[in-house]
Amino acid sequence: MATSNKKRSVTTATASAPSSAPVKTNRSAVAEFNPDYTYVKKDLAKIGIMAGSFITILVILSFFLR
Repeated sequence: MATSNKKRSVTTATASAPSSAPVKTNRSAVAEFNPDYTYVKKDLAKIGIMAGSFITILVILSFFLR
């Protein structure tokens, strides 16, 4: 049978410096995060227009190349 290995837990005492003032968290920065993706929307619209035009060109060419 296999023996189980037990690990010892070692606790170390750490000295912390006394803080004079509590640390404030800046929660307003998280709420104000508003990325601007207008350029992405414009690029996606251009890609959609190009894809649609390529498909229509292929359909039109398929009628002429038969």
